[in-house]
Amino acid sequence: MTTPPSAFPDVEKLVVDVLKADPALAGITVAVQAPAGFDGTQNAVLVNRRGGAWIGDLHVDKPLVEFEVYGPTKNAAHVLANAARRALLATIGKQLGATFVSDVEEQDGPRWMPDYLYRGANRYLCVIQLSLNVF
Repeated sequence: MTTPPSAFPDVEKLVVDVLKADPALAGITVAVQAPAGFDGTQNAVLVNRRGGAWIGDLHVDKPLVEFEVYGPTKNAAHVLANAARRALLATIGKQLGATFVSDVEEQDGPRWMPDYLYRGANRYLCVIQLSLNVF
């Protein structure tokens, strides 16, 4: 098994950049953290790495990326969750800067999930695993 690199790609930034560039998500808040004043009722996609694994022999980082997707209504949040999923799934086989996306696999979602931090929130969760070639 080969030693993992000292720094993996910034997967959260990579995913945020992909989503922000997608026309279907134009004007939507896409970030790693909720913006000031966020109450869970605005259109937003929050992106977080939730683990993953280094596959040494292949030089592949396989991060799990979670989307917390919010909207003013349950339906709006669902539509937005599907747009975010589609945008990330479309990166299979693409070079994104210094990182090659060799696979994208949905692990869970979109799944309706109450939000205990924001009482009025309409939230869906999605978990997607990326396979990123790291050299």
